[in-house]
Amino acid sequence: MHGGLRLDEIVARLGGALEGDGSVVVTQVGTLASAGAGQIAFLANPKYRQQLHATRASAVIVPPQFAAETTLPRIIHPNPYACYARVVALLNPAPARPRGVHASAVVHSPVPASASIGEHVTIGERVTIGENVTLYPGCVIDDGVCIGDDSLLYPNVVVYRDCVIGKRAVIQAGAVIGGDGFGFAQENGQWVKIPQIGRVLIGDDVEIGANTSIDRGALDDTVIGNDVKIDNQIQIAHNVTIGDHSALAGCVGIAGSTRIGRRCTVGGAGMIIGHLELADDVHVSAGSLVTKSLRRAGQYTSIFPLEAHDDWLRNAAQIKRLATLAERISALERTLGERTEERTEKES
Repeated sequence: MHGGLRLDEIVARLGGALEGDGSVVVTQVGTLASAGAGQIAFLANPKYRQQLHATRASAVIVPPQFAAETTLPRIIHPNPYACYARVVALLNPAPARPRGVHASAVVHSPVPASASIGEHVTIGERVTIGENVTLYPGCVIDDGVCIGDDSLLYPNVVVYRDCVIGKRAVIQAGAVIGGDGFGFAQENGQWVKIPQIGRVLIGDDVEIGANTSIDRGALDDTVIGNDVKIDNQIQIAHNVTIGDHSALAGCVGIAGSTRIGRRCTVGGAGMIIGHLELADDVHVSAGSLVTKSLRRAGQYTSIFPLEAHDDWLRNAAQIKRLATLAERISALERTLGERTEERTEKES
């Protein structure tokens, strides 16, 4: 943890406007409800507005519309949540690993002096390691891999042959980059494996969560754009393309050859079947199953609302009857129309 920063130092580094005593020192962040002396809290959601009045934090980060609702020293920022994120990073810098190659590492390619290669790391042949790259213990970097400057791979990350990782990547423990995609052909009732000869190409500033798998392409490459954020335990299949600045929450599954646009989001446990296309700025709600291409920006939801189980059973039973009910209504409409025509003819 950082020793502490004055509010005026924080504003000088991160921007925003300062009101109140800039000499106040904060050593950590906290919520409005739990923060105490020496901590800075933030208000991003108006529903927590009342907590702003009662907080015991030493300082707060607020949007301009709520700046007058507290007498505490405050940083006024148009995006208080983003400001809070940067304050957390300032006060909690990542621990530095020692530079150099640990004696237990097995390294078959040149490594720059600025890199940190941890215990029992394996680096194959023809590997390119950028400046200030950190590989935590147990990482396996296969032949022909390229890892960009300032990237950080936590313990036991595996990167298969010829994959490319951009600059400033953060890959959490246990992630697998470039494993074989699920490709099999049927012949005489048996499965024939299709060799996966593509790569995984990952852009700059990408974060990948723990135990996430990104499969290599079958023929072309699997491509993850710049500034994409991928949560834990996500499956991205072969030949998927994800556009810049998109984000996927935990346990999402994306089947092969799906193309996702820029600035898209998929909520936790969302599932997207293969060979679909999602336009830029598409947002899929948590738990939704996407079975068709979404070619217009917007929010999409396919889940049934949560309710008491007995109520759900009754509604589900009615849903199963919808097709039959629709047919009966159509038949009644036809009959009504015919009788109306007969009456009109008689009257005329």
